[in-house]
Amino acid sequence: MGIAELLRDVDGSGAFGVWLGRLDGVPVFEHLAERTHYSASTMKLPVAMAMMRKVEAGELSLDQPVTVHNDFASAAGGRFGVDPAEDEAPATWTKLGEQVPLGWLATEMITRSSNLATDLVLEQVGIDAAHAVLAEYGPGDSAIRRGIDDGPGVRAGISNLMSPAGLAGVLVAVGNQQGASGNYLRDLLAGNQWNGEIPALLPAGIRVEHKNGWDTRIRHDGGIVRPPDADPFVLVVCTTSDLADADAQKLIANIALEAWNHRRDLGGVR
Repeated sequence: MGIAELLRDVDGSGAFGVWLGRLDGVPVFEHLAERTHYSASTMKLPVAMAMMRKVEAGELSLDQPVTVHNDFASAAGGRFGVDPAEDEAPATWTKLGEQVPLGWLATEMITRSSNLATDLVLEQVGIDAAHAVLAEYGPGDSAIRRGIDDGPGVRAGISNLMSPAGLAGVLVAVGNQQGASGNYLRDLLAGNQWNGEIPALLPAGIRVEHKNGWDTRIRHDGGIVRPPDADPFVLVVCTTSDLADADAQKLIANIALEAWNHRRDLGGVR
């Protein structure tokens, strides 16, 4: 079953977008790839990229201590805190009031998708710097405008947006980045502990450098897949739908399997 057929099977259930291509950034299959969705945790990759830019510039250090707290400036004015019930990564919460290295927070942000760690890193990096990375590499209307769980921002209509093409753009940039920062970012993505989408149906042991995101009606994943017998490829699938969450995950996994089965002739994907 081709990707187009998989998408036809869910037609009418919501909005679905796909970007598939190699690390040269040229797509071989697109479906509504420029359409934005609420980004959920996919925005954490541009945050990490912006952090590493500041590390390279000497403005930040991965070893610098950051006090763990849960009180942040809202993009709409006022203050907000992360809802612990909505954060599926508990480790950062056990450090409240303590100092931890910035690099530790970045690892929790990407590998466990910690919302609290994300807002702590974003506070150090700055929303404008994170958005600038996404705007540089992600075409269209993808945007980072606020932190995770910024309730006043949500009520003011301030949202983080991501398109499949936008996430693909930052993944292509990471995949081609030379030096220690590129290695660091790729290793963070490869350490992702939430693997129910792109990696789920691929052979065991295949390196997948990916960042996913989920929320009510939202399930996304985007990553670089590195087959041992073919060139790496980039796949992003964004879904905003009425599908059961497990079915949205299964859809992404099946699209990834179809791409994998065509890895030696990616242009043959239909």
